[in-house]
Amino acid sequence: MNTVPDPPRDSRPRLDRDLIVQTAITSIDTHGVQGLTMRRVGQDLGVAAMSLYRYVSGREALLEAVVEKLMDGVTARADAVGFTSWQGYLQVLANEVRRVAQSHPAAFPLVASRHPATPWLRPPLRSIELVEHFLATLSDFGFDDIRAVDAYKAFTTFLIGSLLLEVAAHGEDILSVDETLNEGEAAIPEQDAYFDLQQAPHVCRMQDRLSQDTTAQEFEIGLEALIDRIERSVSQ
Repeated sequence: MNTVPDPPRDSRPRLDRDLIVQTAITSIDTHGVQGLTMRRVGQDLGVAAMSLYRYVSGREALLEAVVEKLMDGVTARADAVGFTSWQGYLQVLANEVRRVAQSHPAAFPLVASRHPATPWLRPPLRSIELVEHFLATLSDFGFDDIRAVDAYKAFTTFLIGSLLLEVAAHGEDILSVDETLNEGEAAIPEQDAYFDLQQAPHVCRMQDRLSQDTTAQEFEIGLEALIDRIERSVSQ
């Protein structure tokens, strides 16, 4: 007796937001940010592009989600590595962020160009959760509020400049990432849209100093430190 074979089961993974975001990251790794489209992500998943809009509202929101995914787990991994001093903490955290840049050099410029959680936070430590972890850790090591915020600003300036140069040196285009800080559709990172600042007491307490524009002073201090370092090097 002949039997009719069962139709092949759909081998595609179950569609969800996390899968879409991870597929977008893989697409950026291969085709660059400019090559990311909802249609391409849909094709990679074997679904129509319209199916994606059930989980993300559009390309802008997808790019925000990509940045959120890239930086997700940085502080947890830093805690897992462990540190016994503030110097050790900065080294561990810097290397965790660098690992993101090295693993996804084409996507990393988005960390610099997309919306921070608020205008007074800086990439790559651009979410309230990340900044709270940073400020709380330095406070635990004896930093007062002024020195903790100054350290945050100096640390983020060093990281973003150094890592963007590193990915550019490996051939990534850091200038043509066309998404800027004003796209309208995705005004702030989704995870921070409903974040209660009361859950981030250090950020809340230091908000005024975080929001102060000290870029001119930071430039002069950084330049002086660089000159001092070069001077010590050539005098040895």
